[in-house]
Amino acid sequence: MFETLDIFKTAAGAAEHASRRQALIAQNIANADTPGYRGQDVAPFADMMADYDTPMRHTRTGHLQPTSMGAATETILSDGMTSPNGNTVSLETEMMKAAQTRGQFDMAVGVYKSALNILKSSLGR
Repeated sequence: MFETLDIFKTAAGAAEHASRRQALIAQNIANADTPGYRGQDVAPFADMMADYDTPMRHTRTGHLQPTSMGAATETILSDGMTSPNGNTVSLETEMMKAAQTRGQFDMAVGVYKSALNILKSSLGR
């Protein structure tokens, strides 16, 4: 039932994006000493939302026609300085990204919980 509401889709998508990014950050940290390893990341969530397929709605015929948006998960290679052994992972950068990603995940879960609480209160529960 909740999957059809856009706020829940967006919040769940943001949480999934943060989870995938955190997994790649952990993989980068685990391979920080691997010769030739290239760090990976995912495209920012805002970029993915620019291609979101759910059409916007309009409630009156006089309103402007909405444009469509769509989302796709894309793994990209991280930019960074290459060490002499060909590795591009910086532990300091990865730790900063991990902290930012944790904040993004917490925000997505908070939005989901708030929307759920609003829905529950509107139902009188």
